[in-house]
Amino acid sequence: MAGAREALGRLLGKEEVLSISRRYFVSNGFDGTLTSIGVIVGAVLSGIPDGLTVIKIGLGAAVGLGTSAVWSVWEIERAETRAELRRIERAMLTDLDDTRIERQQRGARFVHATASGLGPLIGVLVPLSPFLFEGTVLTMAEAGAIAVALGISVLGVFGAYMGSISGQRWYVAAGRMGLAGLVVALINIFLPG
Repeated sequence: MAGAREALGRLLGKEEVLSISRRYFVSNGFDGTLTSIGVIVGAVLSGIPDGLTVIKIGLGAAVGLGTSAVWSVWEIERAETRAELRRIERAMLTDLDDTRIERQQRGARFVHATASGLGPLIGVLVPLSPFLFEGTVLTMAEAGAIAVALGISVLGVFGAYMGSISGQRWYVAAGRMGLAGLVVALINIFLPG
């Protein structure tokens, strides 16, 4: 167990691994949050009678998006790292199966897939949380409004984080990302039907 922790620590210490994982986390978190906002606005406007039903619908979206995020990144990274390994093997004229290089690539793939799957889970579950209190503390409309505000806030946090690591003004990046959530909410409000 200590060896696995040390290997994970070494992987997380590599900027290349962190950079790719960050991209997957934020990109898929962005998708999950926007999907959640769309589901929430659509559910409230269509007259879903209770928060539990909204949560069930949202959890279905979370499962689909989370599975897609993990599976696709695993397969994408598997193909890319195998291609890179084969290029190295051709250059070195040696087989690198079951070597430190291959194990590091496999570990990085695990980190990327995990980060990729966490993004949409956070992006869906955080905005859904007000619906836990629907019927006792909040009405459906109140839960929906708070949920959309939470979704926009999650997007803002993603933007602030990316802005801070890239040397941009974090609040401008936060505003740009949060604006996407507001746009999705407004589009859903004005959709016919």
